[in-house]
Amino acid sequence: MIKSLEDMIRRFFAYGLEFKDSDGFTHDWCTLMPALELAYKTSIHASTGKSPEMLEKGLNPKLTVNTLKKYLVDIYPTASSFKILLDKVRYHENKSMTDDFEYAKQKWDKSHKALEF
Repeated sequence: MIKSLEDMIRRFFAYGLEFKDSDGFTHDWCTLMPALELAYKTSIHASTGKSPEMLEKGLNPKLTVNTLKKYLVDIYPTASSFKILLDKVRYHENKSMTDDFEYAKQKWDKSHKALEF
């Protein structure tokens, strides 16, 4: 799991250290790191069949953002552009994790042979 986390972080930060939204605000990778951590902790790993959060605490956090998203009102225009930025980051996180898992699977499959009975 540590190697997966290391590869995922490497791929995530290869995207760039600064993100500029449509309003001209710059966000650095430090502000987006908690989103990456949440994505990693709540993703199901192939080796265990459970998420790290489930293994550590016995439950996954309830992500109410998805539930409440349709009821939220745009109070400030910058909030909506920041949400768009976070959606892009979330997409890139998922892509980074998928790429990392595929790479790890190919590497594992190449070095290990199936047992014959």
